[in-house]
Amino acid sequence: MSLQTIIYPVVSLGGMGLLFGAGLAYASQKLAIPVDERTVAIRDVLPGANCGGCGFPGCDGLAKAIAAGEAPVNACPVGGADCAAKVAEIMGVKADAGNRKVAKVICNGDTTKCGEKFEYDGIQDCVAASMVQGGPKSCQYGCLGFGTCVKACAFDAIEIVDGRIAKINPEKCTACGKCLEVCPKSVIAWAPYEQSVVITCNNKEPGKVVRQKCSVGCIGCQICVKNCPTQAIEFKDNLASINYDKCTNCFVCVEKCPTKAIEGDLERKQKFNL
Repeated sequence: MSLQTIIYPVVSLGGMGLLFGAGLAYASQKLAIPVDERTVAIRDVLPGANCGGCGFPGCDGLAKAIAAGEAPVNACPVGGADCAAKVAEIMGVKADAGNRKVAKVICNGDTTKCGEKFEYDGIQDCVAASMVQGGPKSCQYGCLGFGTCVKACAFDAIEIVDGRIAKINPEKCTACGKCLEVCPKSVIAWAPYEQSVVITCNNKEPGKVVRQKCSVGCIGCQICVKNCPTQAIEFKDNLASINYDKCTNCFVCVEKCPTKAIEGDLERKQKFNL
């Protein structure tokens, strides 16, 4: 085999490689999609939780939306005020801290206060349990307490306490919304972070029926509605609800409720001077 038969193919392939490389380099410049430098900078200051609590597909999606002006600088519920301030600086605007919200379990009917229809011995999961006659609890609207929300929370903000009921730590809650998505009973709802008074019942059945099933359920007496000095409590579908925009956390409803279906956190009231 001659030297030429080896050199020619090598030179030929090398030349083609250089030609194709130059072509690709030219195409990459001509066809490149411009990247907003602010998107990269915003992505760097976001926490990287990719929880979806902002309503966008992960932190990358949120960074693009903020840079494009399609989302506010405080859209990340996990990052909080500090993250919002950094994003605002990148965007050259003023950060608005907004009203922080947290998830609340609107049920206080643990196994000592709410009866059970049968003894459940299946998979320890709320979704699985709910498929068996709606779950073992007598109240079809109550927290089943098998911890599906606990598994979904990436921030260790939820625990199942004695009596098999879920409790959310507002200091750890980032409002990502994962617990609301997985709860088969829709017994988790949003409330302002500073709110100290919450109605902890989700049962929409008539009061007589509620009384038979749960000792701490809303029985529709409307005593809270009549006694609220700011008319912040409404009554609909056999259930009382609080308009947080009107509520002053005065605790009148907490004191008047005959079944203690309204919860009041004195520590939070004192903390925020409500």
